[in-house]
Amino acid sequence: MNNYKTLGKISAYLISQLYDNNKNIFSINDAQDIIKKNYNQTTDLLSELVKRKVISRLKPGKFIIIPQEIGNVEKFIGNWFIAAREIVNSPDYYIGFYSAMNHWGMLTQPLVKVFIATPKRQVVPKQLKGKFVFINISKKFIWAIKDEWITQTEKVRISNPEKTILDGLLFPHYCGGITEIAKGFWIIRNRVDFTRLEEYVKRYKKNVIIKRLGYILETLEINENNLIDNLKKDINNRYDLLDPKISSKKSYKNNWHLIDNIGKEQILNIIKY
Repeated sequence: MNNYKTLGKISAYLISQLYDNNKNIFSINDAQDIIKKNYNQTTDLLSELVKRKVISRLKPGKFIIIPQEIGNVEKFIGNWFIAAREIVNSPDYYIGFYSAMNHWGMLTQPLVKVFIATPKRQVVPKQLKGKFVFINISKKFIWAIKDEWITQTEKVRISNPEKTILDGLLFPHYCGGITEIAKGFWIIRNRVDFTRLEEYVKRYKKNVIIKRLGYILETLEINENNLIDNLKKDINNRYDLLDPKISSKKSYKNNWHLIDNIGKEQILNIIKY
């Protein structure tokens, strides 16, 4: 605690106790229980510690200790996934989409935002804008979630690989588009549970997922468990856009009843790099 020797006795005691209790992320009530002060006295102390950059505010009422070894920083949130868990407004949340793709090794570039699915609408705290994206998801679509170790002591809820793929096919704009999903699929193709994937497709009951998945599998020439033929049996006659994230003057209709605005050649070229 040498780094905190310039703090007053109460502040130093608070930080020391929080560390001893493994609470580097804490609430006003946590602080109040330690220093035995009333609410206003506690919030005044915490505001002062924020100003001194000893702690950082994740959202109203929730704070994180700034490790002294990282220096003088304006906004510190620690591990992004853990911070997301702490500020989300529902225990049914999960880390998904582009963030889950990153966790499962499906990306080839660094993660710059965290995507959090939650059944309750939530506004991103102003100090976290640009880093966090909350996606309102119906509770009936919140399944196939794993409690994953993010650090040696902390877990967060993350969609498993197969659910992550299907989430991306339903909402391509939260995953970098269809080409990014196809590339991620290709990277982990040997780790995908295709039996589980087919079960999830049926559970989702979204025809556009069937079409986009079938198209990608056909393009990548992956037909585990005869999945391509099984998917073809269930496509409807309506034509859906392959990738709503992009606009293209060139497009054509294919046998998956998709308006293909990408092209197989472009997908195959992308997965090579």
